[in-house]
Amino acid sequence: MQLLNVHFPGKLVFGNGSLQQLTKEILQLSCKRVLLLTIEPLLNTLTDLKAQLEQSGVVIKIDTSIIQEPTFQDFKNLLASCKDFNADVVLGIGGGSVLDIAKLIAAQLDNTQTLEEIVGIGLLKGRSIKLICVPATSGTGSEVSPNAILVDDEGQKKGIISPFLVPDMVYVDPLLTISVPASITAATGLDALTHCLEAFTNKFAQPFIDMYAFEGMRLIAAYLVDAVKDGENKTAREQVAMGSLLGGFCLGPVNTAGVHALSYPLGSMFHLPHGLSNALLLPYVMEFNYPAAVKKYAQVAQALGCENKENDEEMALAGIAKIKALIAACGIPAKLSDLNIPKHKITEMAKDAMQIQRLLKNNPREITLQDAISIYTAAY
Repeated sequence: MQLLNVHFPGKLVFGNGSLQQLTKEILQLSCKRVLLLTIEPLLNTLTDLKAQLEQSGVVIKIDTSIIQEPTFQDFKNLLASCKDFNADVVLGIGGGSVLDIAKLIAAQLDNTQTLEEIVGIGLLKGRSIKLICVPATSGTGSEVSPNAILVDDEGQKKGIISPFLVPDMVYVDPLLTISVPASITAATGLDALTHCLEAFTNKFAQPFIDMYAFEGMRLIAAYLVDAVKDGENKTAREQVAMGSLLGGFCLGPVNTAGVHALSYPLGSMFHLPHGLSNALLLPYVMEFNYPAAVKKYAQVAQALGCENKENDEEMALAGIAKIKALIAACGIPAKLSDLNIPKHKITEMAKDAMQIQRLLKNNPREITLQDAISIYTAAY
């Protein structure tokens, strides 16, 4: 068994309406200057938080420049614009892109290392500025993971992985996700499900993390369709948010595998949203993987709510069918061709995916270049 190494946030608050406690939490830090990174659609929701902090003498700088998967240049521009503000707390409230940037900004505001020097695993040397993350979508799990993803100058996704990127405090208020459109709810929810599923079936799976992964799959499979079809369903939103949080806990100690590796070129080459890319590929990677981990994939089917079958292989196949049905019920495209991805780009995508060895090495079955081509072709 691989060495288990878990870094949890210093404090986690979860529950509908929990955002209302955040002002008091921040004031207890005796901070003077808060850098708030968020998105424009949330500004009205955050009016009270901003007013209460300012009434208590806290100076706030708000930035809403991150509106899609961030690039190296996006990060560098934001860092330059924030340097002179001298924040003592960085507060990220938004989707995964905003939270990833908030984590990196908090680390780099007082760090002499360049961005290029910290790309990779365990290269960031520290963080001294307080970091608070509040997810506004249920998908990435970035609020509790040690990972941040940026797109480099060549259009390739690069990961920065460090325990110093795990926030000091995390507030998960599922009510923030109620305004998220159905299509984004579906894609981000399936992304969270993929985190759990890939951790559970991972070559380096851990019993401790399996607990989070299994329950995350169970919650998302049971409640995601309800959240997609009725965004005002607070119970569904709460349960999917918990599933997403559990998926985030899987990302540090175990991480993802083949689905994520193969999804990266869809984002970098065709700018597909990360969650949608994962959803498109998930059932086809499962079909490729399950012969190498039949028992684990049978347990996946149990988590997804499938009825018991006569043997593990039948159960594993039922799980794959359940995933396809879930994707269809969420209104997510089932094929790459549905999104006009050029078929002649498959080999190029496969070559790009093979560069993501930090994830491919986790896959329960080795994926060669020809395998990657075959998976993309099956997904087409």
